[in-house]
Amino acid sequence: MNGSDTPILAVQGLTVHFGALAAVNDVSFAAQRGHITSVIGPNGAGKSTLFNLVSGAIKPSRGRVVFDDKDLTAAPPYVMLAAGLARSFQITNLFFELSVYENLRLAAQFLEGGARALQPVGRSMRAQERVDRLIEQFRLEEKAHELAGYLSHGEQRRLEIAVALACEPRMLLLDEPTQGMSHTDTAETEELIRKLAGARSILLIEHDVDLVMNLSDHVIVMAQGAKLAEGRPEEVRANPAVQAAYFGEARHAATR
Repeated sequence: MNGSDTPILAVQGLTVHFGALAAVNDVSFAAQRGHITSVIGPNGAGKSTLFNLVSGAIKPSRGRVVFDDKDLTAAPPYVMLAAGLARSFQITNLFFELSVYENLRLAAQFLEGGARALQPVGRSMRAQERVDRLIEQFRLEEKAHELAGYLSHGEQRRLEIAVALACEPRMLLLDEPTQGMSHTDTAETEELIRKLAGARSILLIEHDVDLVMNLSDHVIVMAQGAKLAEGRPEEVRANPAVQAAYFGEARHAATR
């Protein structure tokens, strides 16, 4: 892992209002290079809105987003992508009528840059090499020419991670990557995320608390749009306020 003490991502007082509602209220945290930083919290805590603010999908009412020492507050998603930050989505975001290969090929074309991004596909060698590596890394050889819409849910979620990686980002934002997965698919995705860390930094939203505690270097807990607590997994799990606001709710839901 990168030994730099400078975080790759610093969120400072990030706030957004939708009418009178503060969906995210004065949230600050830092994500270290090469580490897995996770955001958890009850439904409606503001986690996905926070991701939208960080990735440039929506503009904050106030606060700053500093990525790799550059102030990119309110920068649109394509600027964030060019800076090295890519994301997946809570709802699968693929071209279902295109093949696995074509989904990856379109995403990897970004690597060509500038006018080269418009050149014929056959001449885009860097993008082609990236797709070939991802198909091998994600063990998609047998599915490469299958339409994305015909994949299982777990396969689609993993393909979306591969698509986000196609542009070789330095930081990857994953929004509930295991949502709706079977136990087997979840375990495979957990191992995949673990292997991705180090070479890149990961910011993760995840509903599976055990997965978060197993994977994360640092955990941020949100409740009602604000940061409730943060720290190492064992510190967060032992925090009485977190137990009352989140783990207690999770245990209650599990017994219903």
